[in-house]
Amino acid sequence: MTQVGVIGIGDMGSGLAKNLIANGFETWGIDLLAARQQAFGDMGGRSAASVADVGRNAQIVFVMVMKGAEAHEVILGSGGLAETMAPGGVVLLTATIKPSEARAIGDALDGRGLHLIDSPVSGGYPGAQGGTLTMMAAGTDAALAQARPVMEAVSASIHRVGTAPGDGQTVKACLQSLIGAQFSATFEAAALAAKAGVPGQVILDVFSTSSAGCGVVNNALEKIIDRQFEGTGSHINTMHKDLTISMSLGEELGVPLHTAAAAMQVFHAGRTRYPDGDNWTCTRVIEEIVGAELHRNSAKVTR
Repeated sequence: MTQVGVIGIGDMGSGLAKNLIANGFETWGIDLLAARQQAFGDMGGRSAASVADVGRNAQIVFVMVMKGAEAHEVILGSGGLAETMAPGGVVLLTATIKPSEARAIGDALDGRGLHLIDSPVSGGYPGAQGGTLTMMAAGTDAALAQARPVMEAVSASIHRVGTAPGDGQTVKACLQSLIGAQFSATFEAAALAAKAGVPGQVILDVFSTSSAGCGVVNNALEKIIDRQFEGTGSHINTMHKDLTISMSLGEELGVPLHTAAAAMQVFHAGRTRYPDGDNWTCTRVIEEIVGAELHRNSAKVTR
C-alpha cells in the first residue's frame, strides 16, 4: 500500500486527506491546530507528531500550507521532508506560493534524492472535499508517473503545465488574476442589483444561464444571496494572498494588470472590514456604501 502524507489539513488539506483515505491510501497528516488534527483522525487518518513523522512514513507527501516560507520550512527545514523522506519519494507542492519561491525550493532539493512536483490546485473548498480539483502540475515524467494514482484520488483534471518548479505556480498566478476579476465584478453586480431592488434569485437565474455564468460567479452569488459570509471554506485571506502573488508576477514581468489590481483593492477592503470573512464578504463593503443588501427573495434597503 502506498503511504501518503498531507501537511496542512485545513479547508483544502482536509479534502485531500478525505479523498486519499476513501481511495484506500494510508494517509499521514499534521496540522498546527489540534481540532483539525482530531478531525483528521476521526476520518481515519494517521495523526503524525511532526513533519518528520510524516516524512518517515510516506512515499508521497502533499504540502498544503499557506505561505512560501512555510513550504520552505516543512520541506527544507530541520526535520523537514528533505531530511526524513526516503530517496525516491515525491513532494507534491499543492500550496499556492510565488513562482520564485517554488524555484528556490526546487533548487535546494536538487541532488537530495527526492522528486518535486509543483502543482497548485484550483476548485476551492468544494473541489477539495469532492475530489474534483484541477491540478496544474509541473514535474519530470518519472515523478508524475509515480504520483499519478495519488493525484487522481483528489483531482478530476490533471494538467501537465511544465517540467520545472515554478511552472505550476506561474499558471496558477495567471488563473487567480482572472478569478479575482470575476469575483470583484460579481460583488459589484450584486450590489447594483440590490440598490435597484432586484431580488437575488432573479439575478442568479439570469446570470447562471447567460454567457457570464460559470462556477466562480454562480457559487459567489449563491453565497451572497443566502448571506453566507463566513465558514464556507473560502477564507478571504487566501484569495487576498493569491492576488498578491499575481500582482507580484505582473510587476516582475512588466505586465500591466489593471483589472487584477482593482480586484486586489476590493479584496483588501473586504479583508480590512471583515477579517474573519470569506471571499463573498467583499460584497458587504459595497452594500454598506450603497445602503442596500441582496437577499435571495428580495433586495433590502438598509438606509
